[in-house]
Amino acid sequence: MRDAGAFTLAQDEASCIVYGMPKEAVKHGAVDRILPLSAIAAALMRGPGGV
Repeated sequence: MRDAGAFTLAQDEASCIVYGMPKEAVKHGAVDRILPLSAIAAALMRGPGGV
């Protein structure tokens, strides 16, 4: 998705029960921002320019 121009978010390890999928996305450089679960909704509402 990021390679196609999408802005990508991943949940941070501290707030994940299972960090498997976000960990792989981070490991492969496919994530623009890593955020705690409590911050993801607000980041989506602000959009890429406000994150």
